[in-house]
Amino acid sequence: MTEQASTAAPDPSDAATGDTGAIDLKSWAAGADGLPDQREVPDACAPQRRTRQGGLRRWAMQGADTAGSRQGYHGASAEKTHHWLRVMCLTGVDYFSSLGYQPAIAAIAAGFISPIATLVLVALTLFGALPVYRRVASESFRGEGSIAMLERLLPWWAGKLFVLVLLGFAGTAFIITITLSAADAAAHAVENPLMPAALHGANLPITLLLIVLLGAVFLRGFQEAIGIAVVLVAVFLSLNAVVIVNSFILVAGDPSLLSNWGSAMLRQGGGSPIGVIALALVVFPQLALGLSGFETGVTVIPQIHGGGETPGGKPLRRIAGAKKLLTTAAITMSVFLLTSSFVTTLLIPQKEFQPGGGANGRALAYLAHEHLGPVFGTAYDVSTIAILWFAGASAMAGLLNIVPRYLPRYGMAPAWARAIRPLVIVFTLIAILVTFVFGASVDEQNGAYATGVLALISSAAVAVTLSARRKRQWKRTAFFGVVALILLYTLVVNVVERPDGIRIALLFVLGILVVSLASRVRRSFEIRATSVTFDETALEFLREAEDFGEIHLVANEPGARDALEYRIKAKEERRDSNIPGRASIIFLEVEKTDSSDFEEDLVVRGIVRHGFRVLEVASGNVPNTIAIVLLQIRNLTGVVPHVYFEWTEGNPVSNMFRFLVSGEGEVAPVTREVLRETEPDVRRRPMVHVS
Repeated sequence: MTEQASTAAPDPSDAATGDTGAIDLKSWAAGADGLPDQREVPDACAPQRRTRQGGLRRWAMQGADTAGSRQGYHGASAEKTHHWLRVMCLTGVDYFSSLGYQPAIAAIAAGFISPIATLVLVALTLFGALPVYRRVASESFRGEGSIAMLERLLPWWAGKLFVLVLLGFAGTAFIITITLSAADAAAHAVENPLMPAALHGANLPITLLLIVLLGAVFLRGFQEAIGIAVVLVAVFLSLNAVVIVNSFILVAGDPSLLSNWGSAMLRQGGGSPIGVIALALVVFPQLALGLSGFETGVTVIPQIHGGGETPGGKPLRRIAGAKKLLTTAAITMSVFLLTSSFVTTLLIPQKEFQPGGGANGRALAYLAHEHLGPVFGTAYDVSTIAILWFAGASAMAGLLNIVPRYLPRYGMAPAWARAIRPLVIVFTLIAILVTFVFGASVDEQNGAYATGVLALISSAAVAVTLSARRKRQWKRTAFFGVVALILLYTLVVNVVERPDGIRIALLFVLGILVVSLASRVRRSFEIRATSVTFDETALEFLREAEDFGEIHLVANEPGARDALEYRIKAKEERRDSNIPGRASIIFLEVEKTDSSDFEEDLVVRGIVRHGFRVLEVASGNVPNTIAIVLLQIRNLTGVVPHVYFEWTEGNPVSNMFRFLVSGEGEVAPVTREVLRETEPDVRRRPMVHVS
């Protein structure tokens, strides 16, 4: 008999006579003789999760079954979409809030050259990072960000390991966002003249209180509130605009400020404009905090009004809105960065930027109090504290979006990492530890923050370069390649200048790698499939086998797939394994795919090859896949199946290593162990035979 693929369309003439060769699933579901409807059988993919849970565990694990497959951390998709301008404020609470500390950090890093270095940063923002992320928005429009692009572009374990490294840097950026924002909020609070004297200098306890409060809110069930973000961003930017405009008026009224700044800048640059420009090019990487909002900008894309999908499924209006969001946010931030750097450099003595100075970590707040009075200054402080705290909330949401999306799917996190509340506790404890390590100092943390941000943006530039190259868009490949090199240079300079940042980032990376790989090994004997579906031909094979009251499957590693291969295999298994002569056998073959994948949706196809019935399933892991298929066959038919293997040649240790890396190795014993771990009842456990 020639090979018959299960996906072949039925002959219309067969339908007319009622003989389609398919099984009437509706009659099975109604109780007719045969297999039950697949939708109503017990879930063989989830026997390990059927444990009695106490109230506390149920509360902690709420949402664990669906986390990671969802857009954002709290829903399968955005419950309500919004105009891109409103969604921009979700990006803004992270991006724009850095105005609270960026001018002071720039002044410490660049001194009087700060405005020129900021101009270089703005040029990189508008002509480098912005085009990169507009491309990311086009290719990663479901909110996955640039990390997902690299995951798709890099195959097998290389992609997974690279993603883990990037997750380490992303974790650095998000955790430091929480701790640095809380520390700067505390600095604004304690320096306010209306604050009780007893709390002056209490930066550390106030910072810890804000972090604990943030964790408590997420444990209760935090929902992204675009309305709150819109108000916070509108008020914060308006107050900043008032401070900056008033500062320009002061500068215009005192021409000596401009001339004194010019002289001081030239002295710092060695007496020549070229020296000033050269020094600005050297120091601008230390101002990289001003690039912090782009990755957040692409994660909120699902919140934008969609529609206008192409046949390929691209939501054109949503992508257009995302590009407007990124462009508007970048231009707005660039204007504020340039103007704030200029007025703070001219109006604030350099000594005030140093640790202990009145402008340290709060340059614009210093100007607000100094020139607009304590009432306006207090209003500015309150708005800054609020948006900085909300920036921490945005960072926490980013962490809760990334970890369940990647690590559980890779098998590189415990099962509880799918749930939100345990992760909130873990991230809050890490943030508390980081705050203690840095003593709630804004200056001490900006190196680690910049390292994490630059690593993400550089990886995004590399991703769009590779994407353009794959599509043979050579001009874009060259452009994005140059941008990637500039960003990588910025990252390297930042690391050389502030090595503490890379040390902190590498600790995060090392922690992610160790925990992930240990979890992958520990979970190696788990059921990995999230679903198992049999096509109609496969169901027909099972129905015929069920009529005998026995189901015998022969595991076959696909070779030439000619008639001789199946004939010899069937003869040897009947002889060596004593399969009853009257019993029919079905071959079970696993087509190898990417072994680095952990969770998979399996589809079992029934195919007739050379008169032999074959169940074929594509998977990256052989023994775990065979185990779940056997369990689902038992659930569908009510018959405990028998499966027959040959012993694998080779050293057991090397075979185990092959199993962990390539998903093969000692197939028979691993299949039996997965079944033993999954099904404790021996009477219901599929039987494994090895010859």
